[in-house]
Amino acid sequence: MTEASCIYTLPKAPWLNWIEQPPPKGQVAGSNPAGVASNLIVKSTFIILSLRAKIGYKIVERILSVSPNFLLEKDLIHSGYSIIAGVDEVGRGPLAGPVTAAAVILDPLNIPDNLNDSKLLSLKKREKIYEELMYSSTFAIAHVSPEEIDKLNILQASLLAMVNAVSKLNVTPNHVLIDGNKIPEQLSGMATAIVKGDSKVASIAAASIIAKVTRDRLMRDLDSDFPVYEWAKNSGYPTKCHMNAILKYGITPHHRRSFRPIHNILCG
Repeated sequence: MTEASCIYTLPKAPWLNWIEQPPPKGQVAGSNPAGVASNLIVKSTFIILSLRAKIGYKIVERILSVSPNFLLEKDLIHSGYSIIAGVDEVGRGPLAGPVTAAAVILDPLNIPDNLNDSKLLSLKKREKIYEELMYSSTFAIAHVSPEEIDKLNILQASLLAMVNAVSKLNVTPNHVLIDGNKIPEQLSGMATAIVKGDSKVASIAAASIIAKVTRDRLMRDLDSDFPVYEWAKNSGYPTKCHMNAILKYGITPHHRRSFRPIHNILCG
């Protein structure tokens, strides 16, 4: 693995690290690592610990986690990588439709507000940011069809969609930031894989939004030809209505035949 090709796990919110740890003997609960405490910090700590007990650690961590930022891109730019692309895909789990990837190069001077993992945004916010990105960023989108997914498997199809999105950019990036823990072989040496990157890195968050909005719109278009499957609502995921429609009306050319529910029906 080269220096420019690695898998990187970004840390969670720094204040959560010391909130989690029991205080050393003699230290006030809620003190930060430097030993500087205030009534506000102490009270906040007790509130957070109470929330953890009531609603669970993962939810509290999500509430406190740092929103996607441009810091990693800035570090890379200062290291000589002048053009940074973020890449993400959507559509691994559905039974129908393509897997879609987007590659996005943000303008450091014109980054939309409220960038976040597309799954954490409301439809209205997602669409608004998408429209802003259309004018403020350089981007490319790639789809891999259900037929290709069946030939390759969904993991390889997802990686292929990412590679194709990067190759379709009208400028060549010096470095690529990829959501997840896998780097496509074709991008080895020029990419960094970032676990949960869509909730930590601005360029990846932007890619997640463009990929999701694009795919959701495509599925709404397909829904007009196959309304019984309700793809406009479920985006091809195996909802109860979708599964009932498959059992009643059969499959379409847009279904993934290699996926177990479809495969079992065809072989049954």
